[in-house]
Amino acid sequence: MLRQVRTILNPKDLAFQPGHIKKAPENFLTRTFTSELTQHGMDENRRGFLRNSFFGALAAGAAVAGSIPSARAAQGEDVILQKQPWQTTLGQPVAAKPYGMPSKYEANLQRRESPGLTRVSAASVAFTPLQGLFGIITPSGLHFERHHQGWYDIDPTKHRLMINGLVKQDMVFSMEDLMRLPSVSRIHFIECGANTGMEWGNVAVPTVQYTHGMVSCCEFTGVPLSILLDMAGADYTKGKYVLAEGGDGSGMTRTLPMETARDDVLVVWAMNGEMLRPENGYPLRLVVPGVQGVSSVKWLRRLEVGDMPYGAKDEAIHYVDLMPDGLHRQYTSIQECKSVITTPSGGQQLLSTGFYNITGIAWSGRGSIKRVDVSVDGGRNWREARLETPILSKALTRFNFNWTWDGKPAILQSRAIDSTGYVQPSNRLLREVRGTRSIYHNNAIQSWKVDVNGEVSNVQVG
Repeated sequence: MLRQVRTILNPKDLAFQPGHIKKAPENFLTRTFTSELTQHGMDENRRGFLRNSFFGALAAGAAVAGSIPSARAAQGEDVILQKQPWQTTLGQPVAAKPYGMPSKYEANLQRRESPGLTRVSAASVAFTPLQGLFGIITPSGLHFERHHQGWYDIDPTKHRLMINGLVKQDMVFSMEDLMRLPSVSRIHFIECGANTGMEWGNVAVPTVQYTHGMVSCCEFTGVPLSILLDMAGADYTKGKYVLAEGGDGSGMTRTLPMETARDDVLVVWAMNGEMLRPENGYPLRLVVPGVQGVSSVKWLRRLEVGDMPYGAKDEAIHYVDLMPDGLHRQYTSIQECKSVITTPSGGQQLLSTGFYNITGIAWSGRGSIKRVDVSVDGGRNWREARLETPILSKALTRFNFNWTWDGKPAILQSRAIDSTGYVQPSNRLLREVRGTRSIYHNNAIQSWKVDVNGEVSNVQVG
């Protein structure tokens, strides 16, 4: 069963805004053209620009079905036959940019807030532009944000981490103390438990940035939590849980089972080779691989060892799953196997028939991705996609799939299988177990409909 989802945002306002079109025009828009798109949306004159873009040329260049297009033949273009100003003049010195920033032509790719979500005080969400990213690493400046009472830029010399509770000795660490300990660097995803939450009902947002943009993947550097627990002499007989407390105004606190805390949890101070960004918890945060993002407490200030779950406010009345029988399911932390096609995806347009590379990401909170299948006919037939390396545990995995569009309607889907054998469910299968009134932990297969005019939109396939 196919049904068009009711959008809560206007696709004309969002789908063609800067940051919502992959490759072209997103990566090659001029500032003037950008403002025109934002103001007027997409009209036929502006579509002419797209037809001359790289994305359009790529599709038009496909010679035969299933073949990969080659570069177009030289046609006397001045941009390649004549020397350009940057080839004959002196460039800017190193000191002009003491901290490297993206090109001005990439300024359209940015985190974006959803006007469809209620903003309370400084609490907010900013979504990662998945449609414009490559590989598996999320740039630090594009990692999604979720704050419960705003972010802080804390003086690291004044920040402390306490460990107390069922331990032999209460301990307090400064940042200097922590950074002297043996450190590790690991690549993991962080996904908000509410990612894709609006897809539960018959409503949706038009682009992948808003459907799935509360997931990011980075290299994190810090000390394993197990080392700190050992140093404090944690009682592993009576101590069955660890409470993590953040230093923000919301008093964010989360309970972790001891077996999780002693497994692969990190106390982190660096991300992607540099110190954490303030909005990502600088100077210290927890990273709990594979578990919903709220447990990766930011501005980490205290860890308490206890003998029972703490039932903190953000795990007793928030981040719980409303089941079909009316009961709430608590402490459902694992982010199950999931995938999404990022291009072509909602808000984009195929500009002509021919070859396209379908690409996306897959991840699982229980291990690594073993396989991703892609369907172009709404799930009737599936073919295996290519998994690109590296393929890591509890990290994003990039997949690619060759597709030649014949101009007919199509429904694009991806289905991931993880190292435990778990298969990503369809909407129907997930709702049979979870109902339709939930918010969290939606890992159902995402569908994108391609119309005959090439426009891609968000649909749900039962």
